[in-house]
Amino acid sequence: MKKTTQMLFAAAAIFSVSTTMASAAKLTFYCSAQEDWCQLMANKFQDATGIKVNMTRKSSGETFAQVKAESANPKGDVWWGGTGDPHLQAAEEDLTEPYVSPMRSELNDWAISQATSAGDKTIGIYSGALGYGYNEDLLKANNLPAPSCWKDLTKPEYKGFVQMANPNSSGTAYTTLATMVQLFGEDEGFQFMKDLHKNINQYTKSGSAPIKAAGRGENTVGIVFMHDAVKQAVSGFPIKVVAPCEGTGYEIGSMSIIKGARNMDEAKKFYDWALSADAQTLALDVKAYQVPSNKGAKTSPSAPDLSSIKLIDYDFKKYGSSAERKRLLKKWDDEVSTLPQ
Repeated sequence: MKKTTQMLFAAAAIFSVSTTMASAAKLTFYCSAQEDWCQLMANKFQDATGIKVNMTRKSSGETFAQVKAESANPKGDVWWGGTGDPHLQAAEEDLTEPYVSPMRSELNDWAISQATSAGDKTIGIYSGALGYGYNEDLLKANNLPAPSCWKDLTKPEYKGFVQMANPNSSGTAYTTLATMVQLFGEDEGFQFMKDLHKNINQYTKSGSAPIKAAGRGENTVGIVFMHDAVKQAVSGFPIKVVAPCEGTGYEIGSMSIIKGARNMDEAKKFYDWALSADAQTLALDVKAYQVPSNKGAKTSPSAPDLSSIKLIDYDFKKYGSSAERKRLLKKWDDEVSTLPQ
């Protein structure tokens, strides 16, 4: 009898441990920022809370497609980073969950404005201006003039020397497309994209890839968010950062909780933590030079000064809408990507 009782206690203990392990707090984290920043955010949140984090890094366009594909059976809990347009589209298509964080009082107005325009289904976590960077050594080696405007990149002498991402997979590239339409008007904006297409050597999947390639000496000019070009320059690569003379668009990098998240409480904890000044200051550890949304977070002196850049009045609501985004991407696919180079 005593032996049986001991066995029952042992079985109960094993069951208790296995149940605790099965119910241990966890979070599935989709990330669309740079890889090292994604990993740092996952690790630091796990250290701070004990919540086990499973992180997947993909570009914002790819993550949007994944969230949509999984909507009947959501596998992710929170989506952090990447341009705001696909986050806004996800909100419009009811793929994300409304949440009002107690951290909102600490944020810049533009971050809250992003939330308001999406019915609180997303929020701004950082901002950054679009531009480009070029490898100064390669520019000199190829006897190319230093570009300072968007339209410089369409000149015949830059043929084969420019790289950007594909707007279907990259939020950076979609912001580029939407920027040209707003900056020049739709007809002239698409003509710019057609003229630029003649000079493109590769459309990458990731938005930051063109400037990384320029840093390595594999490409000359990369169209990217300026903070990505700054990172290469600060890391010691011969990259010159350009704020185009005509003016430019910008992003509000965003964060969203996925509708039907399996770990909703953990997703909200991450959301609140990611809006804190301490969490946003972590960007400096990985040389991420975006402007943080928390007013108390530290910003590197190397970060682009948005007040000195000629920014357009980017219409996030319109160009983040599902219908407009689909329309522009289809038009780019039909009228630009199919052209010979």
